[in-house]
Amino acid sequence: MDPARPAASRIGVWRGRIVGLDEEVDGLPARRSVDLGGATVLPGFVDAHTHLSWTGLASGMPDLSALRTRDAVLDAVRQAAAATPDGRWVDLAGYDQRTLGGHLTRDDLELAAPGRKIFMTHASGHACLVSNAVLDTVTEEEFAAAGEGVVRDDAGRPIGLLTEGAMELARSRRLPYSVAELVDAIEAAGRQCLSQGVTTCADAGIVADLAGFSPVELAAYQAAREQGRLPVRVQAMIPASLLRPSGADPADGIARAVDLGLRTGLGDDMLSIGALKMWLDGGMMARTAALTEPYEDDDGGTGQLLFDDAELAALVLDAHRAGWQLAIHAIGDAAVDQAIDVVTAAQAAHPRPEARHRVEHCGLVRPEQLPRLAAAGLTAVVQPTFLHAFGDDYSTIMGEKRSGWMYRGRSFLDHGVTLAGSSDRPVADGAPLRAIQFMVERASSGGAPVGADEAVTVAEAVAAYTTGSAYACRLDDVAGRLAAGTLADLVVLGSDPHDADPSEIAAIPVLATVLGGEVVHGSL
Repeated sequence: MDPARPAASRIGVWRGRIVGLDEEVDGLPARRSVDLGGATVLPGFVDAHTHLSWTGLASGMPDLSALRTRDAVLDAVRQAAAATPDGRWVDLAGYDQRTLGGHLTRDDLELAAPGRKIFMTHASGHACLVSNAVLDTVTEEEFAAAGEGVVRDDAGRPIGLLTEGAMELARSRRLPYSVAELVDAIEAAGRQCLSQGVTTCADAGIVADLAGFSPVELAAYQAAREQGRLPVRVQAMIPASLLRPSGADPADGIARAVDLGLRTGLGDDMLSIGALKMWLDGGMMARTAALTEPYEDDDGGTGQLLFDDAELAALVLDAHRAGWQLAIHAIGDAAVDQAIDVVTAAQAAHPRPEARHRVEHCGLVRPEQLPRLAAAGLTAVVQPTFLHAFGDDYSTIMGEKRSGWMYRGRSFLDHGVTLAGSSDRPVADGAPLRAIQFMVERASSGGAPVGADEAVTVAEAVAAYTTGSAYACRLDDVAGRLAAGTLADLVVLGSDPHDADPSEIAAIPVLATVLGGEVVHGSL
């Protein structure tokens, strides 16, 4: 993945770094030589947007994602409640109303598990369903303050569905996960990443009301590293909600900061502070992504914008001036409009050419937004596997005109927008090879074409998960390509995706994953 040397047959590694390729290592002694017998070696994949704590915790919960009927889901709730000691919260993952004919309610949960505190995380991560025992601890003033995030029935009674920031009403009423539990989760998720050839992850928002699992979640990452249980390199994104007035000299340009003045870049090759994460809207599965035209199946709904324009502009300007890289969650086209506008204004006021601000998801992008994204210098951090897993549903709710605008590929590249690949694990399958196959084929798991005009070449798709994602994470000097001086992070594949039939790319075996010159998955 280095344009200066597209291919090589020998790699020299010393002290975790690549020292040279082919003739550059001639005459150098080696403690160990390995003949891979014709296997293909690529840079370790970089997942520019994932959630390790959430993935690891969800793997230990009953998973509802494969259940297709209300009765099956409620039976799973009964079984989970029976297996959970009295007094403990009953946690389930992967709740998805789309195959159930509509949302379950607090009354359904009460029939299944009377009196129990139940928390069911929506598959999108942008909503949850909770039971009477949870809702009964919330005051009407708190419900009112949470606004439209509290879904109510025709009589005005909360049904148990909480979306976006309103999820904090439930999260705040339970003890956070302990550091020890989070270390277990991080290690489990990291091992899963290694099995798929991923060596670097950007955890897209720790400690946040929406996705956080502890107010000291970064301490869990630090503990995992100290204990030798951090399997992959991690950039932790810090939520913008943690910024507060700094009291610093105005000349410093740091009007708001995390305590101690931390910002993007602190740390080292294994654990560092990444971008500042902010959420502008919700998700397509939860029908909360903010659109300029209504969803086709939501009675005229257009989702939710989480900031008004003036509030967001002030926050972005302060963060931009303070030196943060911004990772702006914007799935719907209305949110993408906001992201472009505020970043353009911030750059005009205080130019930072190498800020590398990002739009996370960039899920629905109108044609006229493409040149504006490029002009703003924004990187599109996409999750192609969303359309493989959910493309049939997304195409239905967007309608014929908009279905080709989702999670673009070709159009981003043609307009000069850097394209970075990611997974949003555990929302969808995290395997980069699966995503690469989709980017080339643009077909859903049901076989339906999804934005066929947005297909890219295999080389371009591989680049999205190597050079593109490394660029998005500001790691392109050490990751995403194999060259002298870069990290010796490698994935060894059973065949070359560039030569494979596109329909077989996802099935290419990951023979080994190497981190800093050490085999951490498989064997050589």
